[in-house]
Amino acid sequence: MRARELGRKSVVVGDRVGLVGDTSGAPGALARIVRIAERRSVLRRTAEDDATTAEGRLERVVVANADQLVIVSALADPPPRTGFIDRCLVAAYDADIEPLLCLTKADLAGPEAVLGYYTELELPYVLIRPDSDLAALRALLAGRISVMVGHSGVGKSTLVNRLVPAADRAVGTVSAIGRGRHTSTSAVALRLPPQPDSGTDQDPGWITDTPGVRSFGLAHVSAESLLHGFSDLVEATVDCPANCQHTADEADCALDAWVAAGKADPRRLASYRRLLASRSGEGDPREPERNPGDPLAGS
Repeated sequence: MRARELGRKSVVVGDRVGLVGDTSGAPGALARIVRIAERRSVLRRTAEDDATTAEGRLERVVVANADQLVIVSALADPPPRTGFIDRCLVAAYDADIEPLLCLTKADLAGPEAVLGYYTELELPYVLIRPDSDLAALRALLAGRISVMVGHSGVGKSTLVNRLVPAADRAVGTVSAIGRGRHTSTSAVALRLPPQPDSGTDQDPGWITDTPGVRSFGLAHVSAESLLHGFSDLVEATVDCPANCQHTADEADCALDAWVAAGKADPRRLASYRRLLASRSGEGDPREPERNPGDPLAGS
């Protein structure tokens, strides 16, 4: 229960709280949340990018106090969508959370196209196959509070069940049109079990599984902070004129010359400008973002 004196203040997964009452955890025990500690980090998303709309103004807190955002993307069935990954990276950097790219279904397709797209970012990643050893992933999760996000059908809940066998998260299938069906309906934080063969007493960490999402709106992120998700483009903006909006209509924007000189992938600039455009209501974050001619299907 939440104490009445907390008013309308929400409590979310990951919050550190103060309790009074019976904290034994026994069946029928009742305790009250009387205090919510200051959050170290808050991962948010909105339904839309445009803050002038009702859905753009409605912020949804995904998780509090996370150290790491695990962006789960399948390499096939459904195909990877770099536009969604870009959005998650922006949200992670804005919340001061470290990103980790987790590429599942590596038995169906290779990771070269996705990793090539992010080569300038030196983004940490891990490849997952149905029969792969999860030691590398466990090592990256150890000692941290991590949160997993991804589209439905990418294997997020399956992965959680492998990491925490007692979790028993619902697992679904991918529809005939290549979109996953929503299986997880709520976020849940799970303590990772200790590994007897680890040889250390290190905290195995926590993992928060979240419902599959179709959109990751960024209305809560300022236009200036949006660029932080594109660190491969930041240096170029030093040569931009004052008050440059970095859009394709800006004749003197240095980003075009930067890309033309081969210093950044043109698809990254296109993705950044799509996000800028969607902030003014010119795009729909609920639709899969695609780059024309991009070998990454659904990117």
